[in-house]
Amino acid sequence: MAKRGYHHGNLAQALVDAALKLIEEKGPTGFTLSEAAKLAGVTPAAVYRHFEGREQLIAECARQGYEIFGDLMEHAYNSGQPSALASFEATGRAYLAFARKHPGHYVAMFESSLNVQRHPELHAVAARANGVLERAAADLSQHIPADRRPPAQMFSAHIWALSHGVVELFARNSPGTNVPYPPEDLLEAGIGIYLRGLGLIAPD
Repeated sequence: MAKRGYHHGNLAQALVDAALKLIEEKGPTGFTLSEAAKLAGVTPAAVYRHFEGREQLIAECARQGYEIFGDLMEHAYNSGQPSALASFEATGRAYLAFARKHPGHYVAMFESSLNVQRHPELHAVAARANGVLERAAADLSQHIPADRRPPAQMFSAHIWALSHGVVELFARNSPGTNVPYPPEDLLEAGIGIYLRGLGLIAPD
């Protein structure tokens, strides 16, 4: 009797979907290709028709994640126009929303220790997604005098680090890190403090 996996028409995507479930449950290094194959309903040998190994499979998970992430960031950026401040704040919220809705993709993208440079397609989509936040930072920083203006890449990196920290500590049910504030409020307050320090919004 044929394995059911051969009947679903898209073996590569079935393996990606299986890997995403395993990544969410066990982390990017907590599963084997054999487990992904079993979950997809195919033999372990069938995996190698599409992926050279686990790293390439995880890289495809990350690539698809960056595609979704980039679309969400673009939408968030455009939804705030024509206000540079609204666009910037929307991209920060989009980061948190993505991490919550797509945890498997998020882990594959940011916690798998992939060398993005080794995967050209992954590098391209990652650059596109990351570029949205940098563009939002560049737009907003135009309101800062040139002699006090941080580089847009540094500006966006600070917000990325803040967003990532909120996700890791408070939006993924990490034990021992409960606080009486929703992650959205923590992120909004943190971004507000940062922007006030740059003189981009008025003090409360």
